[in-house]
Parts: sequence; structure tokens; C-alpha cells
Amino acid sequence: MIDQRSQKSVFGTEEWAKYSANCINGCLHNCKYCYAKEMAIRYGRKNPSNWEEEVINKKILNKNFRKRIGRFMFPTSHDITPNVLDECMSFMENILQPGNDVLIVTKPHLSCIEAICQKFAPYRQQMLFRFTIGSFHDEILRFWEPNAPSFNERLRSLTYAHSMGFATSVSCEPLLSNDADDLIRVLLPNVTDTIWIGKANKLPSRLKMNGYTDEETIRRSEKLMADLSKDYFIDLYDRYKENHQIRWKESVKKIVGITVPVESGLDI
Repeated sequence: MIDQRSQKSVFGTEEWAKYSANCINGCLHNCKYCYAKEMAIRYGRKNPSNWEEEVINKKILNKNFRKRIGRFMFPTSHDITPNVLDECMSFMENILQPGNDVLIVTKPHLSCIEAICQKFAPYRQQMLFRFTIGSFHDEILRFWEPNAPSFNERLRSLTYAHSMGFATSVSCEPLLSNDADDLIRVLLPNVTDTIWIGKANKLPSRLKMNGYTDEETIRRSEKLMADLSKDYFIDLYDRYKENHQIRWKESVKKIVGITVPVESGLDI
């Protein structure tokens, strides 16, 4: 028998999927808190000034995938934007064709979601959309996610995917404002699966690595951490712990005392 106490808890992408897949280096959205940007800078693949340049990984674009047990998450270290939509759809098709299940996580551009839904309608049973929406305040979204779509465009994307018969979910990780109740209320009618709540992880160190050391960013990061305190998440969990459509990322599980899985891809 495996002693789970000796195993490392999973976090991040591994909570949702057993396998990760990417075909782009860099991300147009250039989110300030981005873990992928931090890792790319740390290991010399990018720097703070060129992260938003989307470079296609041509070597992997035509990779042949085999059928795997467990779900793929695509993408995990970039996003699906109009600039690279064709390449992303081609790569996604390679994953889907052998019969793999794919979790598509993105800050959605409506034009991209329309194209994906239309192209991959025959694969809809293998696909689950998870749209990242951390607030419904556009000023907040613009500050933390400078080049990403507005709240309205993300909501329209969610509504469209739902209307096209695709399974839909939302990632509120990181949660960017302390009015999660209102956000959940607006999103739930078009969610067939789950809404995930998570906090901004390692925010001070990631902002520093990503090149955001200005006074405004530091001030707002401190306010965000104060607004979304342990007590805030405990109260939020108490309100929704009986709602099976509201789920909790590892960062919140640790606060409220939920056991964190030790095997990837189980917490879907």
C-alpha cells in the first residue's frame, strides 16, 4: 500500500489534468501574476519585455498523439489568441483525433471560441471549456491582465459555448476582487460543470520576477492579498461548501482544511 503521507500534493495544472500540452512560447495577454512567464524568465526562455511575443513551436506543432488514459489540458503555459488560433486548433485536433479528452483553459476571445466550437463540434463529447474569469470589473481585469479580453467578451464566450452544446466551466484563479458571490451568480447559468475558486499564488515574488516592481502594482497587490484574506476564503467556503458546482483550488483547500490530492488529474 502507498503511504499517501509521503507523497507530494498536486497543485496547479496537475489538479485538473494528467497531461499538459502547449505549442506556443510566450503569451499576448501578458498577465502580471503569470506563473508561466515567471518560469520562462527564471530558466532563460524569455525576458519580461518579450514575453507577450507569441512564438510558435514548429517542432511540436505536428506531433502525433496516442490515446491516453486521463485528460489533457491545453494550453497550460500560453493562451489561445487570434494571432495563433489556426496553429492552436491544428495542434488541438492532433490531441483529439486519437480519442483523447481535452480540458481547454483560456481567457476567451469570442472569435476564437466561435471558431473552435464550429470546427470541433464532432468532438464536443471529448472537450470541456474552462474560461478564466477572476472578476467582472473591467478596470481590475485590465490592470492584472493587460491584453486579455473584457469581462463581457468572456461572458459572451461562455454563453456561446454553452449554447453550442459544449461542456463549460470557469476558473476564478486567481480571484481578483472580493465579490465572488456576485461573480458566481452571473456565471452559473451558463456553467454545466464547475466554477473553481483560487487565490493568487506567490504574488510578491512572481510580480518581482515578471518585472512589476512599480509602486502602483505593489500597492494593489497588497490590497488584493488583504481583501482576499484567509478569513475571506473561509467565509466563502462556508457559504458554498454544499454547492457541488463550486470547487476549490489547492490554495484554498489548504486554508479550509480540504485534503489535497496526491495523484494528478483526479480533481476535475
